[in-house]
Amino acid sequence: MQKGLVSVFRLALVCLVVFASFGGIAARLVHLQVFERDELVSEVERARKRVRILHARRGEIRDSNGNLLAVSRPVVQVGVDPHSVRVEDEPMLPHLAELLGLPVEKVVEAFNRKTVTSSDGRRVRQVRWVKLADGVSEETYEDIMLLGIKGVYGNRQYRRTYPGGSLAAHIIGYINRENTAVMGVERYMDFYLRGQDGWREQERDGRGGELAQFRGREILPRDGYHVVLSIDSVVQHYVEAELRRIVDKFDPVGATIIVSDPKTGYILALANHPTFDLNSYNTADIASQRNRAITDIYEPGSTFKIVAASAALDLGLVNPQTTFDCSLEAVSRRGRLQRLPGDTHHYESLTVAEIVAKSSNRGAAHLGILLGENRLYQYARAFGFGQETGFAFGGEVAGILHPVDKWDGLTITRLPMGHAVGVTPMQIHSAMAAIANDGVLMRPQVSRRIIDRDGNIVAEFQPIERRRVVSRETAREMAHLLMGVCAPGGTAPKAAIPGFEVAGKTGTTQKIIDGRYSRSHHVGSFIGFFPASDPRLVISVIIDDARLSGTAYGSTVAAPSFKAIGEKLIQYLGISPVAAPPVGSLAGGPDNFSLNRDRIR
Repeated sequence: MQKGLVSVFRLALVCLVVFASFGGIAARLVHLQVFERDELVSEVERARKRVRILHARRGEIRDSNGNLLAVSRPVVQVGVDPHSVRVEDEPMLPHLAELLGLPVEKVVEAFNRKTVTSSDGRRVRQVRWVKLADGVSEETYEDIMLLGIKGVYGNRQYRRTYPGGSLAAHIIGYINRENTAVMGVERYMDFYLRGQDGWREQERDGRGGELAQFRGREILPRDGYHVVLSIDSVVQHYVEAELRRIVDKFDPVGATIIVSDPKTGYILALANHPTFDLNSYNTADIASQRNRAITDIYEPGSTFKIVAASAALDLGLVNPQTTFDCSLEAVSRRGRLQRLPGDTHHYESLTVAEIVAKSSNRGAAHLGILLGENRLYQYARAFGFGQETGFAFGGEVAGILHPVDKWDGLTITRLPMGHAVGVTPMQIHSAMAAIANDGVLMRPQVSRRIIDRDGNIVAEFQPIERRRVVSRETAREMAHLLMGVCAPGGTAPKAAIPGFEVAGKTGTTQKIIDGRYSRSHHVGSFIGFFPASDPRLVISVIIDDARLSGTAYGSTVAAPSFKAIGEKLIQYLGISPVAAPPVGSLAGGPDNFSLNRDRIR
């Protein structure tokens, strides 16, 4: 009897334990299948299925001759699956570290990193991929594969590189580490260059390998288009070499050189100092990355005199032989004395041709007074001052040209000589190019065409006329007068190129330091074109605060660089001298002002 009771008790105890065990299992199953179901299913799906991005190859940027300025080269991201490594592969780890350029300790750590704790600290998750290195070349990756280390493999990517380094850096721009286009052509043409990424659905086995037979949907990537620029790498090289010479000789705060075709507005070269290497953009400061040609404002000085002289000629108010008394310190205007600016040299009577050639401030002031405020302002606007040039890159500023109702009593005599106005290098370059282009102002451009991988043209960027500024006759008359600047007796004989008609204008202006004009800080410039009677090139050289004893005149610091660049380009581009046709007198007079005024609006 007692034995029976003991047996029943033991049986009940066993049953209780069994039921408790199954209850615990059931409770755990309910917890996993009900309360944690969504999270677990999600984790399983992540482990089994994934969508792999198939990166598109970014289009190339090429110069006008097809030379590569920017290209995306295939590279490999190398990593390891720590759960696939073998003990027998450990002796190969130092060789792997050497190929990757990593410390052995870092490679060993990656091989041993098999788990990671979740962010909430509740779960330890297995690690199936640890990155070892980015940007590994195809050749190095092949050497890594020859080591035969199980679990080490790579994913192919594209890395943007710039073969020219700093060549045309402010034009090309760059792609940052987040694959974002930051500036220049890279940013402006990003829509065409970036292409369209594809994707592929994949399933993996327990070891992380792809089960190709279970591939799902797949969208192939579409590579980006190529962008062909008007920039010529050879011309750009000449310009940057001359810019380096300027920096070595004068150590300026900044400098800009622009070369363009006046008939089309296409930029052949554009360089700034300081500059930076596109392949090491992350080490360059922001000031070096600024495109000074379109962002920096300065008073142009005497290069601006083309506005007043062209306007007076265009309206028939003067001809090249019209004479003004430049010895006067003041003239009577509207019943009161109007003070005139001073000149570097003392002059008596000067013709309009001599005012241009000798760059007389008082002569320019006489022309401004003759024009009057409204007509002077209208022509300045027509030449593109006080407004953006339309150059496609971001960051361009409009400069400073105050409306007439904001002028003070001196503006009418100071504006014609390039004071009381702020311009960018691109603005003054475009204004001079309008004279070279028979009076038509063009939009400056660097993009020529978009092509696909097979060389088919997708889009073309034709020259764009902004407006006619002065008549064809006036432009040619003005070009003839500007030749006097580079002749003996002019302000820039150092810009003359033997055997060629060179037309241009010097500029020297005092910088404003602490609200006052400085006698020791200047911006010197020379902007010109040749051959004058059939212009092929416009070249601007602007040097900010050259360091030298005495005044940094444009004729001293900028004009010789114009000549040096011009002589190289004559040989490279095969430019021939052109005999200048005789220039006749301008037709028309004050009565045709209304017609001209309508034209320049």
